[in-house]
Amino acid sequence: MTEQNPHAKTWEETVEPEQARRKNWAGFVENEAVTFFEKFDLEKLTLEDGLGNKAKLQRTKNNGIKIEYTSSVVL
Repeated sequence: MTEQNPHAKTWEETVEPEQARRKNWAGFVENEAVTFFEKFDLEKLTLEDGLGNKAKLQRTKNNGIKIEYTSSVVL
């Protein structure tokens, strides 16, 4: 029997934490946020994570979904 550590980090999260965070944000927007957007048949949705990452989802005329990302990185 094997148990997985729920707090285990990927290689990318260890070596490039900022890059991994951006990928996680994009993954969240393209998966969970789009699912929510579709489920409730929304026309527009704006998201912000409080760390400078923002996303806007908007329904197009042909019923597609347009996603715009902005992100902020502190060096």
